[in-house]
Amino acid sequence: MDVTMESSSSSSSSDSEDELFLEFVNYERRPYVVKPRVDHFSDLDDVEFFTRFRLRKETVLFILMRVETEITPGRENANTIPPMARLLLTLRFYALGSMLITVGDFVGVSKPAACEIVRVVSSAIASMAQEYIKMPSTPQELTAAQTKFYQRCGLPRVVGALDCTHVKIQSPGGLMAEQFRNRKGYFSLNVQSVSSEDLQILNLVVRWPGSVHDQTIFNNSALKNQFERGDFGNGILLADCGYANTRYVATPLAQTRNAAERQYQEAVIRGRNPVEIKYGVWKRRFPVLSLGLRLKLPNAQAVVLATGVLHNIAKLMDGAEPPLDPSVCLPPDEIDDGEIFDGVAPDGNARDELIDYIAQR
Repeated sequence: MDVTMESSSSSSSSDSEDELFLEFVNYERRPYVVKPRVDHFSDLDDVEFFTRFRLRKETVLFILMRVETEITPGRENANTIPPMARLLLTLRFYALGSMLITVGDFVGVSKPAACEIVRVVSSAIASMAQEYIKMPSTPQELTAAQTKFYQRCGLPRVVGALDCTHVKIQSPGGLMAEQFRNRKGYFSLNVQSVSSEDLQILNLVVRWPGSVHDQTIFNNSALKNQFERGDFGNGILLADCGYANTRYVATPLAQTRNAAERQYQEAVIRGRNPVEIKYGVWKRRFPVLSLGLRLKLPNAQAVVLATGVLHNIAKLMDGAEPPLDPSVCLPPDEIDDGEIFDGVAPDGNARDELIDYIAQR
């Protein structure tokens, strides 16, 4: 009986292997289909193009000229996706903030191709960050920046407004994933930036998990080292209560006691407005920053940095905000109710110096 059962088992195993082999032999590969590709640059008028891609045509042509070599594939054939289509696909992804398969359909490529294009183009644009995202460095640039802030808020020496914002991402996975969950419960990057008075991004740090405090990011940044070395002369940054007062960072008061302190408080609010306005403009231009990035962590970081570069290029070339895209539903702006960090550094207090300046006027 044992022999019969063993023979039966062996026979069924052999039949199963035969079926698998036949299935493999008879497998019909999916036919390769080249999707029709639309020339959106030529087909759309200026307003429609600006609405869908968030940048004007002349700005897109300028960016293409800068990155064309990096985004053109090494081996070309009849079905190669041209550089302009690659750039427009990436811009549409920034503008739509949706699944890559949807963006691929918009331009006429597959999801894997769309994913690779977004990675390559974002990296190429992000590589221009040192050229387009930089603090004022020469005496003339520092004086110009301080003059603009003085005209806005009446405080001297201010060269920028400092703050952080959260950019939603998917869970990066792994043992460190929970470090990216912020205090509001979703996964994010805590992105530090400095804004000029005219809403340019002067400094951008995109490497910290959402759970990290704003002050920790600044403490570990190259920007802090530059201020410590005196690279910006007597320049100071305006920041919120999430930062400590130092000789180069001034923050609001917890409460005011006299007229000079009240004037200082109002001036800090006016002086900090650019960084808050800039985050709104940046995220409205590129809704993917508000809607969330469903990409691997390095690719998500490249996208954030690339959109920062594009924001500055757009400000330099035109400055106009694109119309709202009716196909994109943006979430309401978040109110940052972060932790208060009201420490004072022992080597100086820019806030007290500014209050004294106001009192003596």
